[in-house]
Amino acid sequence: MNNIFGVKVMEDYIRMCHDGVRQGWHERNGGNLTYRMKEEEVAECRPYFRATPGSWVKLGVEADNLKGEHFISTGSGKFLQNVGLEPQNSICIVEINEEGDSYRIVWGLENGGRPTSEFPTHFMNHSVRKRVTGGENRVIYHAHTPYVIALTYVLPLQSEVFTRMLWKSATECCVVFPGGVGVVPWMVPGGPEIAKATCVLMEKYDAAIWAFHGLFVSGPDFDTAFGLMHTIEKAAQIASIALAATGGKPPRQVITDDNLRAIGREFGVTLNEEILSFVSDDELYC
Repeated sequence: MNNIFGVKVMEDYIRMCHDGVRQGWHERNGGNLTYRMKEEEVAECRPYFRATPGSWVKLGVEADNLKGEHFISTGSGKFLQNVGLEPQNSICIVEINEEGDSYRIVWGLENGGRPTSEFPTHFMNHSVRKRVTGGENRVIYHAHTPYVIALTYVLPLQSEVFTRMLWKSATECCVVFPGGVGVVPWMVPGGPEIAKATCVLMEKYDAAIWAFHGLFVSGPDFDTAFGLMHTIEKAAQIASIALAATGGKPPRQVITDDNLRAIGREFGVTLNEEILSFVSDDELYC
């Protein structure tokens, strides 16, 4: 290995960006990905860090449990389709200071730039997910998933309604996200309001739908986070096709609540019963 791109965590990060582009989720500079690095991964990458790190930049938010952490991040305004072609100009590694309120670039973005404009949103949600998962979650991923976005124009913007529709659209959805998905009403992207609203939902959900915008997911590793995104988007695609085919009317047959509970028992997961009791199947359709 003679450069940083031979380090496995960098290979995995770059591959995930490519996988999202292949799905059609990252038009132009849409979407972003951040990863909270393990100590051994930082050690592997450190020999390739800049001799002189960038200046400290205030985040505008702070988190005590992220002091001294390192993150890999896509760059603001950068195209994910270029990550595999020019990673040194498309992504970066940033270090968080000991106050937990500033970052500096220690590798990457060689032609200039800064982490994704939504880095403060990612940062706040990394803090929440680190706390509620005991440090297990390390990935935050945002993409412009078209069928999820389409459903936000059709369904009530309620976490329970979206979860129920998605669970009933594909058999294994309730296994992949048994706690459900949250829904954030439309807000200006990158701003403090959407960051705070998403943090509230990330206290209990692994994923949050941003109305008319896309999907925001977390996970312990790249495969799990990408798989969650992919599963939710595919379920939304199935739901959209079914809704179009029936003209918004209830379909002739559905996965029943008892079916969902049976799946949960078989796979050893506990479904969020609040979602099952929140709305009936007939109320999902208009």
